[in-house]
Amino acid sequence: MTTLTNQALLDRRNAILPNGLGVAFPIFAERAKNAELWDVEGNRYIDFIAGISVLNTGHSHPKITQRVKEQLDKFSHTAAQIINYDSYVTLAEKLCEKAPVVSPKKAFFLTTGAEAVENCIKIARAKTGRHGVISFVGGWHGRTMMCMGLTGKVIPYKNNFGPMPASIYHALFPAPELGISEEEALRSLEMIFQADIHPSDVAAMIIEPIQGEGGFHQVTPSFAKALRKICDEHGIVLIMDEVQSGFARTGTLFATEQLGIEADLLTCAKSLAGGYPISAVIGRAEIMDAAQKGGLGGTYSGNPLGCVAALAVIEIIEEENLLERSNIIGEKMATFLADLNNAKIANIRHKGAMLAFDLVDADGKPDPETTTALKAKAFEKGLLLASCGMFGNAIRIMVPLTVEDEILAEGMQIIADSLNVENLS
Repeated sequence: MTTLTNQALLDRRNAILPNGLGVAFPIFAERAKNAELWDVEGNRYIDFIAGISVLNTGHSHPKITQRVKEQLDKFSHTAAQIINYDSYVTLAEKLCEKAPVVSPKKAFFLTTGAEAVENCIKIARAKTGRHGVISFVGGWHGRTMMCMGLTGKVIPYKNNFGPMPASIYHALFPAPELGISEEEALRSLEMIFQADIHPSDVAAMIIEPIQGEGGFHQVTPSFAKALRKICDEHGIVLIMDEVQSGFARTGTLFATEQLGIEADLLTCAKSLAGGYPISAVIGRAEIMDAAQKGGLGGTYSGNPLGCVAALAVIEIIEEENLLERSNIIGEKMATFLADLNNAKIANIRHKGAMLAFDLVDADGKPDPETTTALKAKAFEKGLLLASCGMFGNAIRIMVPLTVEDEILAEGMQIIADSLNVENLS
């Protein structure tokens, strides 16, 4: 029997997969549990990435696994537009009950976050009869053509893939860490209305309450209220993209709950089903009903395995107090990093356990080289870390909210030890 090795599998991967499909680490997973992962050679890693914030409930949570197994014994697929099933309706009811959207509400399901975003745009255009969409610099909304257009970062997501879809305009995102104030961001929005598109032609405005790929920069309640006011004045549909920030990551089920506004439409995916591919659009019924019959859906959309997994996730969040746990984890990590007093660390920011920090050079400028070196050194020591940000110098932590205290502490200590390595950069 041939023993699998990471290198042998990597050689096979490189021979058969396209170069554009990157991979962060040269290992192949064999098994995983909660916040730990083991590769095919038996090496153990602490997972602070969690499938890019997909595993708020950890790898292979037993309740989710059991529910999926039970569903597999019944049926795995019917196509929700062909044959109904109870879990689809039940999950929609649960999400509408919990979502920070004006009542009455409706919801439906798709497969990916990008699909959820695209369907929001379809619905907003159908409702308003308009074409324009405003998103924000640094925002991340997916890899489909429309979502690439909405995304406010060129390398590596948009370069060479143009032209981008028409009628998309980018306003500045207020981020003190990047020197952009709320006033400047609002002025940039006004300039779009003056120079590019009249607000009467704008169907939707889409924003992440906390930017994901953009660097975990946070929308403030005051900025959210300003956007809500502008949208109300001009009949624009306000979409809150909670694909990454949703499902307890920020200490509330949805980050929008902390902003003092209600969205018109809201997306969720990633940790919605603890690793199973399903996404959702939730919104005001009068807007959700604008699309014609048959205009929404998809072959795998709302797959029954994803539906039962998502229902289990909702139970786990409540039973294991993961909202409170998220806040506790976030405070622990932020305090630990601040107490390091390391000159390389700047701008520690978090809502709940959605935490990031920047790495800077001696002049306080973004230092992507040190960021890359930190990820590599942490990997050597058994910790998986991810970076983000417009300048590639932010470390984002997406550890499962179910992580054991000792595993969390071990991972944080690896960050500290790696930063202290001489000539890290």
